[in-house]
Amino acid sequence: MRLKLIITFLFTLFLTEISNAHNHFPITRDSEANILKGKVLYEQHCASCHMVNLTGAVDWKGVDKDGHRKAPPLNGTGHTWHHNDELLHKIIKLGFAKLMNNYEGKMVGFGDKIDDAGIDNILSYIKSYWTDDIYEYQISMSK
Repeated sequence: MRLKLIITFLFTLFLTEISNAHNHFPITRDSEANILKGKVLYEQHCASCHMVNLTGAVDWKGVDKDGHRKAPPLNGTGHTWHHNDELLHKIIKLGFAKLMNNYEGKMVGFGDKIDDAGIDNILSYIKSYWTDDIYEYQISMSK
C-alpha cells in the first residue's frame, strides 16, 4: 500500500512537471532578472540582425542583397507584437524555415543554443521595449 502511494505521488509529480513545462505562456515583462538575462542572450544571438536597440535592419520591409527579407524591428514598431507567445517562442527556437513553406529570410532557429527559459527571457526583454497598450494586447492574445 505504501509503495503504491509513493508511486502514485511520484507519477503525479512527474505529470505536473510535464504539464508545467509546456504552460509557460503568457510571457511577461514583470521580472527584472528575466529581462536582464534576456538582454544578455539577445545581444549575443539576436542583435546582429535586429540591432542592439531592437530597431531592426535599415529599410526592414525590403530585401537584402541576397534577396532575403530583412530583420524587422522588435521594439514594438514592427509586427512582432501581432503574434502570440507560443508562435514567437517557436520562431526563436525553430526558425522560420521550419515553420513556413517557401520562407525567404535568414531567421534560423536557436533551440540548439538557447533553452526554453532563455527564449522566454529574450521575449521578456523584447516586451520591455513595448508600450503598455501593445504589451497588454499581446499578453491577452497569449493567454
